[in-house]
Amino acid sequence: MLLAPLASAEALQFALLAKRTDQHFFLEVGQGCAEAAAAEGDTCLLLGATGPAHFRRQNEALEQALGRGLDGIALSVTHSRWLAEHALKHLGRTPLITFDSDLAPAERHLRRGYVGIDNLAFGRQLGLLVQRFRPQGGRLCILNSSQQDPNLRERLAGIRQQLRGVQGADGAERLAGENGWREVKRCPLYTADNQENALRQLATLLQATELDAIVAVGSWPIYDAEAFRRQLGPLLAELDARGRRPAIVMTADEPDARQLALLDDGLVQAYVGAKSREIGRQSYHMLKRLAQGQPVAGQVLVDSQVYLPDTAPAEP
Repeated sequence: MLLAPLASAEALQFALLAKRTDQHFFLEVGQGCAEAAAAEGDTCLLLGATGPAHFRRQNEALEQALGRGLDGIALSVTHSRWLAEHALKHLGRTPLITFDSDLAPAERHLRRGYVGIDNLAFGRQLGLLVQRFRPQGGRLCILNSSQQDPNLRERLAGIRQQLRGVQGADGAERLAGENGWREVKRCPLYTADNQENALRQLATLLQATELDAIVAVGSWPIYDAEAFRRQLGPLLAELDARGRRPAIVMTADEPDARQLALLDDGLVQAYVGAKSREIGRQSYHMLKRLAQGQPVAGQVLVDSQVYLPDTAPAEP
């Protein structure tokens, strides 16, 4: 009789399987999960590869995690079908949830729940901010990382729905003049989750193409805010002097002081971000309930927030 309470109180070990483990957003999510777990005597690890995200490297990290006997895993999905056809075939009894980036509908039966933002609504919020700065529409370029990431595909669709003015419209179709918006020929730009690529692509585009707005569904151009300032600041100042300065709206999850300084100095017009640590905390709580055999919600949505120059973050 004395052994039963001790067994039930045994510490549990969970893991977040990130797209990459050296990026600010995932570090913050991992910290939130670790803090929530420690408060209840458990642990939450941040696992995955460093460097630009790639589904093959994530698949390898996921296979290793599944072999560790963890009490549950939260996965930020890079390529839904690939992971389902490879590492997730060995899921076994390990409880799986997703965070930040969900499995696609065809593979969603493999996970027990999702924690994160509503990525389609997040994309619409990005589009709404673009409309705020360019209400008459214009020439647009969207920055993405890859064509496989489920959350980024949803954000891209949300931007197009908002600017097209049709909720539920097919987000795969490029804007071609609807409501005055047209995506320029070279776009979307795909950065492969690499800041150097993003800055080089943006510089080339800005020098060769007249643009009215740029919107990024991730934070690749500003991973290092000083690199953005150094490489694009002079070019943006030159375009501003010629009356050709595009409005720039980006994703930045809980931006740091240097990223906020880009707003205050007019190099970026607005950010939209998720509450990273809260995603981590809620991921832990969902995993803990699953490990205890308790029911969980199909999804737990965390608020996003808007950052504008010289203002506190505001709810969208």
